[in-house]
Amino acid sequence: MLWFPGPDAATGEDLVELHCHGGRAVTAAVECALAEMEGLRAAEPGEFTRRAFANGRIDLAEAEGLADLLSAETELQRSAAMAMAGGVFSRQVEDWRDRLLNLSAEVESALDFSDEDDVSDLSPRFSAELNAFHKELHQWLTRPRAERLGDGFRVVLAGPPNTGKSTLFNALIESEAAITSPIAGTTRDVIERSVAIDGVPFTFIDTAGLRDDSDDEIEQIGVGRARDQLKRANLVLWLGPEYEGPEGCWEIEAQIDNDVHLVKSAPVLRVSAHTGENLDLLKRNLVEAARDELPKPGEAALNARQHALVSTAVQGLADADDANDLLVRAESLRQARVAFDRLIGRATTEDMLDALFGRFCIGK
Repeated sequence: MLWFPGPDAATGEDLVELHCHGGRAVTAAVECALAEMEGLRAAEPGEFTRRAFANGRIDLAEAEGLADLLSAETELQRSAAMAMAGGVFSRQVEDWRDRLLNLSAEVESALDFSDEDDVSDLSPRFSAELNAFHKELHQWLTRPRAERLGDGFRVVLAGPPNTGKSTLFNALIESEAAITSPIAGTTRDVIERSVAIDGVPFTFIDTAGLRDDSDDEIEQIGVGRARDQLKRANLVLWLGPEYEGPEGCWEIEAQIDNDVHLVKSAPVLRVSAHTGENLDLLKRNLVEAARDELPKPGEAALNARQHALVSTAVQGLADADDANDLLVRAESLRQARVAFDRLIGRATTEDMLDALFGRFCIGK
């Protein structure tokens, strides 16, 4: 038994850990004995972390990072979650809040003493500091989002029938997920598989061969779904005729082991899924492209809630800069400060907390 006295325990409360040696039966027997003790109950999902939050041991952003860490499946996801759970973003928010308080204090001072002879209006540097602050926050809004880490970098393989899409798809995911056949129109639906390459999350999508002359109604539906996937892709590997793919696609000359294949004058890569020629190089290039679009290792990435609150703060700073009335400026800065408080949980709602901590495993 280990004893952790509060308030220095993980939850901020007195804490005891029982280390049970043996199999499941030993643990089950200990749990039964504990259950017979008056006033003792099993912890709810996420209750320990919620108690840590309630007792000020961690803030809301750190709790969200811990939740992401528990569900991380790739090294990049783990690294981003560790940054958030370790307080990287929380410290940044505290810095923003301190700077905003200084700006607000100057506005309040101008309001309180605007009729005094020895107190002037806002200092010349006020607007410059406000603009610099606004630009810094706006840069955070343009950074890759945390949701992309969960979805992975979406790579769509596209082109007409019989251009080697499914074969290359199977080679990239290292699984026979898609049926391959020399018969045109074999792939009639979208096939998605999520894999990690060098710790980077990917979602590869195999699609039906793109053509407009099919009389098969089922195949036409598959072609329509394939075109929808092209719009959602982060990157398209185009295996069709050169320069006929969507804008920004990678021209891939596939099936180079076959004497009768579609030759391209300036492909990004020439590959063979059958022999493996240049397949590793294609994977390395994909990893490099994905890393440019995904959060950097160890970099905190905003989730949807955090992105919305930073957007609110950005709007507040913009409104404060545009306003001529000191009262409007003060209120706009206050709205931005409220957004910062909500980012780290100084002002929140029970419903949102229930949703967050419900993601944790039992007790954690």
